[in-house]
Amino acid sequence: MEEQENALENLLNRAEEYGKSSLELIKLKTLDKSSDVVSSVIPHSVVLILVSSFLLFFNLGLALWLGEIFGRPFYGFFTVATFYLLIGFVLHFLMHKRIKKIIRNYFINLMLK
Repeated sequence: MEEQENALENLLNRAEEYGKSSLELIKLKTLDKSSDVVSSVIPHSVVLILVSSFLLFFNLGLALWLGEIFGRPFYGFFTVATFYLLIGFVLHFLMHKRIKKIIRNYFINLMLK
């Protein structure tokens, strides 16, 4: 009878250790995936900021140059704004689902890597 109690106690101790080990493994896997996602997003964010800065100054220069050609500075800004409005409509109505799918798949691939 005492052997059965020891065996049962031994089995419960092992089950408890297994549960703790499994929980620790889940924590470590979550930490690994989170750090992988953050380490991938930060460099992309830096590049996005640099490209945005370039585009801002390029568009300002282009708008001023077009304004000089058209005779009034604000005509250049209206022209550039109209161009981006058209691009926005095209992206929203024709490519919205495709862009959303690409971004979703990118994050899913990061999480499953």
